[in-house]
Amino acid sequence: MSKIVKIAIAVAICLGVGYGSSLVTQSSITTWYPTINKPFFNPPNEVFAPVWTILFVMMGVSAGLVWSKMESVPLLVKKALWVFVIQLILNALWSFLFFGLQNPFLALAEILLLWLMIFETIKLFKPIDALASKLLIPYLLWVSFAMVLNGAIWWLNR
Repeated sequence: MSKIVKIAIAVAICLGVGYGSSLVTQSSITTWYPTINKPFFNPPNEVFAPVWTILFVMMGVSAGLVWSKMESVPLLVKKALWVFVIQLILNALWSFLFFGLQNPFLALAEILLLWLMIFETIKLFKPIDALASKLLIPYLLWVSFAMVLNGAIWWLNR
């Protein structure tokens, strides 16, 4: 399989996870979410979908670049991609906990674990492909912001 095909598959998987997460989110955006207290720095709802779409594409490109190095460093790539898959699952789980279960506290505990797994993914990707590692930095920064936002929402609604 070529590098481009691997990147396309990885992007499609990441966008699929994002789409699945959005299905859990959509009903709460119009029912529960408007009723809770949010901090002054809460972005408008319209910001989230485009930001996440860009981040999921970047995540997919990153994973595809690493996957394309499977033949040269298979053990490193396998470990790195497993950690990537775990963080991707945690990403989807956050939406379920926050919007599906409407539980900001549980989502806050989980997003901390997600942040750690993203950080670990960046570390594991770096020796395999420096660009792949750098492509995940905006994701880590956005999840850092989301963690602060999640914590503020929990605090304001406890």
